[in-house]
Amino acid sequence: MQLDLNNLPTDTVLLHRLVRDIAGGLEHRDTEIERLKSIIKQLQRAQFGRRSERIDPDQLALGLEEIEADLAGKEESHPPADKQPNERSSHRKPLPDHLPRENVRLDIDDMTCACCGGALHVVGESVSEMLDWIPAQLRVVRTTRPKYACRACETIVQAPAPERVIASGLATPALLAQVLVSKYCDHTPLYRQSQIFARHGVDLPRSTLAGWVGGACWWLEALHERLCKNVFASDHLFADDTPVPVLDPGRGRTKTGRLWVYAREQRGWGGPEPPAAVYLFAPDRRAERPASHLANFKGVLHVDGYAGFEPLTGKGNVVLAACWSHTRRRFYEVAQATNAPIATEALRRIAELYGVEADVRGQSPAYRLAARRTRSKPAIDAMRLWFEAQLPLVPGRSALAEAIRYALSRWDGLTRFLHDGHIELDTNPVERAIRPVALGRKNHLFAGSDGGGHRWAVLCTLVETCKLNDVEPYAYLHDVLSRMIDGYPVNRLDDLLPWAWKAANPVKS
Repeated sequence: MQLDLNNLPTDTVLLHRLVRDIAGGLEHRDTEIERLKSIIKQLQRAQFGRRSERIDPDQLALGLEEIEADLAGKEESHPPADKQPNERSSHRKPLPDHLPRENVRLDIDDMTCACCGGALHVVGESVSEMLDWIPAQLRVVRTTRPKYACRACETIVQAPAPERVIASGLATPALLAQVLVSKYCDHTPLYRQSQIFARHGVDLPRSTLAGWVGGACWWLEALHERLCKNVFASDHLFADDTPVPVLDPGRGRTKTGRLWVYAREQRGWGGPEPPAAVYLFAPDRRAERPASHLANFKGVLHVDGYAGFEPLTGKGNVVLAACWSHTRRRFYEVAQATNAPIATEALRRIAELYGVEADVRGQSPAYRLAARRTRSKPAIDAMRLWFEAQLPLVPGRSALAEAIRYALSRWDGLTRFLHDGHIELDTNPVERAIRPVALGRKNHLFAGSDGGGHRWAVLCTLVETCKLNDVEPYAYLHDVLSRMIDGYPVNRLDDLLPWAWKAANPVKS
């Protein structure tokens, strides 16, 4: 609004109205400036700063590695005078029993006493262990099949050729398992694996390794389907999705696909079902994707704020439990950007809820529910009244107001845990399942096609479910592929699910 300062009105009422309009405009401008500053700080933290209030564990580990290396160097240069060479550190875990042992005996040369010349006799022994490494080794498995002929009728007899995972391929199940684990568990792209094999003197182009991955995945798809069916039969799941860049040759760039992740985690309340995580690839994030995945699901679904999950509740078979971690993150961002007292107080109140959850973790659903109704419900009721009282006091378009409205609009889902001891406070189990995909994105850069996205989902499902059940992924994939090419019956696939496989193969887990 432009004002002519040389020709101001003389009417007092008009001047009062003019001042009020100017004051209102200034207040709106200040609110907009603060909102934009908050957005800028949030973008700066996303681009250059930490993504959460906790230091990234991998980054912290890098720093600790250097400190520990420095300490070890100092200790080696100045070893304690009273420590014997064979002494084992009191805090060191014993080496696993299933590892093979190579016994080395160090004995004295003379069984007579150097002091008096008498005979020596055994009074005990000192035993120490060191961990050794046998480098990875490529070898050639040479199969010979003699041919026999009948002189009478000239019939040729020969043992049938063994089945191969890859038709006419060179790779054994062991080598295929190594390639799969390196790519999908250790996040080593195929071109780097090709370089590693080249150092061993074996030329395996990236295209050859890619063919092996596709062929091996074909055998594992039935197991992926069975695992999905097993997980979706549960009545408590966690759901989320994460972007996956997919090469789009027609446009000469990548497009964005999605990996939908569904996790089962019942250890928080001592549930009977083993933990699992299943991944499904889709080319987009439309609401019809989770609707098709969860068409037969009935129960509680832990979700974030994505509106695409809302239609699942239409038939009354699915109940959505909202995530306090996502709610808390909004207040944390405001507190970091503006140090607003209201945001800080909200964080304190939410921390009270997590304190209760820490005390009841691993207890029965009935115990958890009783503790929540006694300790968490009063805090929740007070928090809602406090949110409703604070909302009119903050600018309507501010990030703080948006955080409060975010919480209030999802209040039914956020308080669902007060009515069911099986429900968790957040979606952290599925967030942890997504983390390996993010690591894969940094190394793989993108999937080569929609088919590559599907293979990514299949292998992530098996590898991450193995890790959740303390199963070593290489041993698992090696054994499963070997059994499948030997004609493993389809009606017994449940015996190959990671937790069932572990029960039959405890040494390899």
